[in-house]
Amino acid sequence: MTAAAATCVDLSVKLGSLRLKNPVTVASGTFGYGTEYAHVFDSTLLGGVFLKALTMNPRPGNPPNRICETSSGMLNSIGLQNVGIDRFFSEKEPNCQRIASAGVTIFANLAGQTIEEFEQLIDHLETTTAVHAYELNVSCPNVNKGGCQFGQDQTLLRELVIATRKLTQRPIIVKLSPQVTDIAAMGVLCERAGADALSLINTFPAMAIDAQSRRPVLNTIAGGLSGPAIKPIALRMVYQTAQAVSIPIIGMGGIMNATDAIEFLLAGASAISSGTANFVNPNAPVEILRGLEAYCIEHCVDRVEQLIGGLQV
Repeated sequence: MTAAAATCVDLSVKLGSLRLKNPVTVASGTFGYGTEYAHVFDSTLLGGVFLKALTMNPRPGNPPNRICETSSGMLNSIGLQNVGIDRFFSEKEPNCQRIASAGVTIFANLAGQTIEEFEQLIDHLETTTAVHAYELNVSCPNVNKGGCQFGQDQTLLRELVIATRKLTQRPIIVKLSPQVTDIAAMGVLCERAGADALSLINTFPAMAIDAQSRRPVLNTIAGGLSGPAIKPIALRMVYQTAQAVSIPIIGMGGIMNATDAIEFLLAGASAISSGTANFVNPNAPVEILRGLEAYCIEHCVDRVEQLIGGLQV
């Protein structure tokens, strides 16, 4: 991006109480903790970074195979592998602090198996200024409810949002699961319980089979489907949810380029996350940002926020 072009378009967007310098973020689990792509591009160009999911204790994740390519997408069954909260502070937090000091909004993705674990994670993270907001991964199974996902149980989801809302002044973002009958209704529930924003959508459960061996490709049989294959569904869910809530939405699901990102903004998202694209093309986030800026200049859009919810129906 040239200095001249940067003066033409205001790329900043409002996300609740936060102001992102641009709407391009990277999805949790696809960008590590902000250092893994340092040799590819300057991560301080981004509007935000959603950190790899955090749990209280370290998790080794699922055994391989746990990732594979599918038609127009990718399956993963990583199993929330992460360093745990203590090693986050000793190994990852200093770099998050550096990125945050450059104006990048840092979102901590929290993956608890109980409401108490979500609360403990927030208690720990409240002690650092390197994190600006919390994204609740409600696709996690709740061990106290027989493994039911938080995001599929209205009562459990409401209890989680209310409990975490009490602990912090930082924004609470709920990452909605697509495995529900009415995702817009779940968004409304989260808003009423105190959520400041929503991110959607998470992956779809799916599987792949090796016909030669007659065995599942993934060790866990099923995994989460992401990439272009889910983009039309994600767009529909973002649009429907945006019509039902007044809080901002971070849209994701198959965003591979600037045109995809613009479509999500038009559908009602205030910001977007690239995920699978980061594995296919590590420069995708920067290319999306440059393409978004070029689109605004071409269409005489002074502020990128003018695109939000701009779908003409």
